[in-house]
Amino acid sequence: MSVSPSVVQYEFIGLETTVVKSSNPDVVGLSGKVVDETRNTLTILQDNTEKVIVKDTSVFEFVLPDKTVVEIDGKVIMGRPEDRLKRRPKRLW
Repeated sequence: MSVSPSVVQYEFIGLETTVVKSSNPDVVGLSGKVVDETRNTLTILQDNTEKVIVKDTSVFEFVLPDKTVVEIDGKVIMGRPEDRLKRRPKRLW
């Protein structure tokens, strides 16, 4: 699969993710499955505990269903998931 700007319109719930960068050093390296998404946060299930990560200050690495790994800045995926589908994606590279 080629990665396109529309990757920010994907559903992230159920995907494996890792926090690559964050202004909060306690969450860097945190990985697990995304179990919930709100306008400003992602909830990650790690070792049967849920961790809430702020999107705005973090960079995430997602593993897509076809095993493609993409790195996405949390600022790009800010907003409610259903509204993100309506926005036209901007090419960032």
